[in-house]
Amino acid sequence: MNRETQSAATASTLSDARHLVGTVVRPRWREHQRIGLGYLGIALFALGIGAFLSLLMRVHRVLPALSLPFLGVSRPEDYLAWVTMHGTLMVFFVLTVAPLSGFANLVLPEQLGSRTMALPLVNKVALWLTALALLVLLAAFFVPGGIPIGGWSAYPPLSVLPDAGPGQATGMDLWLLSLAIFCIASTLGAVNLVVTVIRCRCAGMTYERMPLTVWSWLVTSLLTVLAFSVLLAALVMLFCDRHLGTAFFVPSLTWVSGAVQQRVGGGSPLLWLHLFWFFGHPEVYIAILPGMGLVTMLLGTFARRRIIGYRLMIGTTWLIGVLGLLVWGHHMFVAGLNPFAGTAFEVSTMAIALPSTAKVLNWLVILWRSRPKMQTPMLWALGFVSIFVTGGLTGPILAQPALDSYLHNTFFVVGHFHLIMAMAALFGIFAGVAYWFPLMTGRMLSERLGRWHFWWTVFFAYNTFFPMLLTGLSGEPRHYAQLDGLAGVAGALVRSTLPLERHITASAILLATRTVAVGRQRDPELEARSAGDTELMVVDDHGMGASGHRSDLPSGAVRVRSTVAAGRSSRRFR
Repeated sequence: MNRETQSAATASTLSDARHLVGTVVRPRWREHQRIGLGYLGIALFALGIGAFLSLLMRVHRVLPALSLPFLGVSRPEDYLAWVTMHGTLMVFFVLTVAPLSGFANLVLPEQLGSRTMALPLVNKVALWLTALALLVLLAAFFVPGGIPIGGWSAYPPLSVLPDAGPGQATGMDLWLLSLAIFCIASTLGAVNLVVTVIRCRCAGMTYERMPLTVWSWLVTSLLTVLAFSVLLAALVMLFCDRHLGTAFFVPSLTWVSGAVQQRVGGGSPLLWLHLFWFFGHPEVYIAILPGMGLVTMLLGTFARRRIIGYRLMIGTTWLIGVLGLLVWGHHMFVAGLNPFAGTAFEVSTMAIALPSTAKVLNWLVILWRSRPKMQTPMLWALGFVSIFVTGGLTGPILAQPALDSYLHNTFFVVGHFHLIMAMAALFGIFAGVAYWFPLMTGRMLSERLGRWHFWWTVFFAYNTFFPMLLTGLSGEPRHYAQLDGLAGVAGALVRSTLPLERHITASAILLATRTVAVGRQRDPELEARSAGDTELMVVDDHGMGASGHRSDLPSGAVRVRSTVAAGRSSRRFR
């Protein structure tokens, strides 16, 4: 086809496509997209339960004698049980499932120019195993003794001994079984994603042309395979200690509830800490790396700038993934870790701040002197950057063994990981939902309600978690179910944080009331503005669009798109 014929065909395509702009057609979901929606549904269900448990925890800390409907007056053991289930649901079934399994299944094949995932059967099995793991975990609410009280990290020897407290018998077994199933499901899903990236790229889609979202999912999948494999082995060993008489994590003599527990062999709880946190710290990057890739794409898209330092961003993603496997020991500074090992983990923890800083500087360069379209996905992306920087600045403080010795068991740590892991990852999830919502539902989100949702969330997120840093610096312990009842200087110190605790509780309740409203399928304001806001992208043979953006389309494709909504209405043509 000569140039004149190609130009005429492109003009005809653009003319036909203008009739589609502003109109959202109900999507025809492919199998992998249905699976992605299934993962997002699981994450949403777990988020609702986890958020409700967090509110129960907050109310109990400031009003421990309050009689709750259907629950009565809560005991300290109830508080510990809520902490256990809240952490487990949020870390595993929300922050692991939604950013990786949910969004990757939704759009990864299309970004690679593929019609499906590489291993569709494995993909289905992983989804159903994830759902089964959630049901097994929730079954602990209904067994004798109730849910376990060992926390989401389940430190031995208390997690090994069934008579250590309520829920440590059947409830703890269900917790172990649930996480073992989840580890298998996550590993299967991650292997499927890795194979898809390697084997299912279309012609011309070289590694240097892949979108940064794909790179983030690839590195995250490799981290998932390594980290969850170790966690699965640790769970099996803990199960053997509980039921087969082994002593991987239990010392030869353990004093529990006034009785001596004896085991042959003599294990060490430190072994569990090493295995668990070898998984635990990479889990932070499993939750946050997909958000980093998505935010980079959104900043470039809505600022209408090409991604500056594309190879640098790929390198920093890999560097974060590699260093993330080498820093688990900073969780153990107060656990009797060898001082020389502590120094090594201190250096590696400080080193991981370098690639993270490079990403932040890159985001600022993209935004410098740009005139971005401040629509809902862009707001969530900017909120991600703000929360990530705020939480990240507290990381080097905890990387110092001398400072961590004071802060480790205080609310400073709670504020730190809720900012850097929970809220930053959640802002990335909201950005993805706002951006890809038309793809998921065939409807456009209300821009007005989306803005209200963003500003409400960012305001009360800071009001909830930033004061935790202040109470932690004041010495408030993070493992106490309530703040009254202590005598002496310690009691006066803890009670002095009650005003801020009440403020945190009120902000947490308001934060939990945020809602996402789905707009009507046809938005008159959107359609009125859409005619003059249409872009034509023709992808050249090097995978680049006319505007300089790296495209997720195969070479030679033409895409007409409107960028006026929270998510893009797009249509591809050949």
